[in-house]
Amino acid sequence: MSSRELVILGTASAVPTRHRNHNGYFLRWDSQGLLFDPGEGTQRQLAHAGLSANDIHWICVTHFHGDHCLGVPGIVQRIARDRVAHQVNAVFPAAGSRHWKALRHASSFMDTDVIAEHPVSGDVAAVPPLTAMRLSHSIPSYGYRLQEPDGRRMLPGELRARGIHGADIGLLQRTGELRGVTLEEVSEHRPGQSFALVMDTRLCDNVFALADGVDLLVIESTFLSSEQAQAKEHGHLTAFEAGQVAERAGVGTLVLTHFSERYGLEEEPRFLAEVRRSFGGRVVLARDLMTVKLR
Repeated sequence: MSSRELVILGTASAVPTRHRNHNGYFLRWDSQGLLFDPGEGTQRQLAHAGLSANDIHWICVTHFHGDHCLGVPGIVQRIARDRVAHQVNAVFPAAGSRHWKALRHASSFMDTDVIAEHPVSGDVAAVPPLTAMRLSHSIPSYGYRLQEPDGRRMLPGELRARGIHGADIGLLQRTGELRGVTLEEVSEHRPGQSFALVMDTRLCDNVFALADGVDLLVIESTFLSSEQAQAKEHGHLTAFEAGQVAERAGVGTLVLTHFSERYGLEEEPRFLAEVRRSFGGRVVLARDLMTVKLR
């Protein structure tokens, strides 16, 4: 497994199907594993993907509709059963705290104290390294963004030309100057990588803020435009709207997911055709147990 990649555990919306499990998205980000929206069946999907409770450092719930959270009891109890020793941060809407508590203690088990709860509220909330932003849904819902700080990329040719090698490279990076050579002379700006997850929502300002310039955007695409009125009424996006977001925000890779059960796998070309009307970049139509690497 590379150091940064997304493992898609489930891609259905309200109702799972024969081919699509409820939601579940596992992001491997260096040494951290972030599990977003564990729906029903997530524990088994993790096993199919070769992941374990010990890989989880964050549990992030966008909102408390069942397809986004009914897997929480199994995940929490598996963390306890497997005696995970590191801290696991749980981020969720503060307005749904009673639901979190009910899910967290859904049945009798030998509890664990490694889970640290971080309820979020307001329009924008920071739980470093995550930023949560309020979305427009029928109940309080948040999207999440993970942003790596910008850095510097060392240029081997420039380092060789100035006789800097070995431990001196690290010293130059730490101090900014070494023997009259500045860091700017032997390196170039490297934009930090970024990831955003946008689930159930209508179009709103925070959708675009979350997606702004991200390398990888995972976004709901519950309906096609033929069901535009229903999408707006229930607080969802169409594939065309998801493409609009990606195009306007300058997204690197767009991952469409959270498909209504009315659409079978054979209708995937319709989603691709629709998103292509609004976005010209890289598009991935999510399927269960697919892996998408950050570029």
